[in-house]
Amino acid sequence: MTDRMRRVNESVRQVLAEAVPELKDPRIGLVTVTGVDTTSDLRHATVFVSVLGSGRKRRATLLGLDAAHGLLQSRLARELRMKRTPQLTFEYDPSVERGVRMSQLIDELAPDDDDDTDE
Repeated sequence: MTDRMRRVNESVRQVLAEAVPELKDPRIGLVTVTGVDTTSDLRHATVFVSVLGSGRKRRATLLGLDAAHGLLQSRLARELRMKRTPQLTFEYDPSVERGVRMSQLIDELAPDDDDDTDE
C-alpha cells in the first residue's frame, strides 16, 4: 500500500469516526471505526467497525450504517474534497472483541501480584 493510499484511508476513517456518533438512527449502537480499506481507483471503501453489544445489536448497527451510507458519503465529499467519493460498505471487525477476550484470559491466568506486597 502506498503512502498516499494510507493517508486516504486514515482521512476517511477520521471523518467517519466523527460522523457516525452524530447519526440519529436508533439501530446504531456504540460504534468504533477501526479501519478503512479504499480501492486504488477510489470507487469503493470497506469500513471496518467494532460494535459494543450482542450479535443482534451488531447486525442492527450494520443495517443502520448501510442505510446511512449516502449521508456518510456526502459528508466525506464535503470534508475531503476528493476526486471521487468512494461507495461505502461496512464490515464488522472482531479484532477489538478478540483483544478484550485475550486480555480477560491473561488476567485469569496471571498470578496475583498483590500477594507479594504484604511480605
